[in-house]
Amino acid sequence: MARLTEAPDVTVEPVTSDRFADLAALFEEGGDPRWCWCMYFRVRGLDWTNSSAAGNRAGLEKLTRDGPPPGLIAYRDGRAVGWVSLAPREAYDRLERAKLLARVDARPVWSIVCFVVARRARRAGVASALLEAAVEYARGRGAVTLEAYPVDTGGERISAGSAYHGTLAMFERAGFEVVARRQWNRASRVRPIVRREL
Repeated sequence: MARLTEAPDVTVEPVTSDRFADLAALFEEGGDPRWCWCMYFRVRGLDWTNSSAAGNRAGLEKLTRDGPPPGLIAYRDGRAVGWVSLAPREAYDRLERAKLLARVDARPVWSIVCFVVARRARRAGVASALLEAAVEYARGRGAVTLEAYPVDTGGERISAGSAYHGTLAMFERAGFEVVARRQWNRASRVRPIVRREL
């Protein structure tokens, strides 16, 4: 894939089996990715409850072997600095059964569910570059609508662990529009669902 305007020193590629070691190095830097391996949305609740870090890693590695690629990886100076998980919504079993993030309508969509950016690369446009590449990638595979479930920070700074869906502001800058807002209960944060037509 081409170099990206948001972060001109970053290149983004689909994650195939030959790139899994690079992705593993990024995830093993610490935090939630080290345990989750971006498998949370791909399995049902009971299966997730019984999962382990090793099992989650094996699951993601299998996806890279069996194809299609489960996401995109960003590189800077030959090192993996970011990841975005995207696929047709049907590939995310938990998402398909979600109540809060239930389908807006019957339109076929691809979903973006997760970003990971290396600590040393944050606040440098890596997530925006991944989002730009995700749009191009999904369009190139015949997707007509790209959907995501970002966090509306209301302008406040939030922890990286709370921002793994991406922020609403980032998606809006990339041309996505809010198509629904959902809330689990009065005390919970409102969750926007955003889309961009491709």
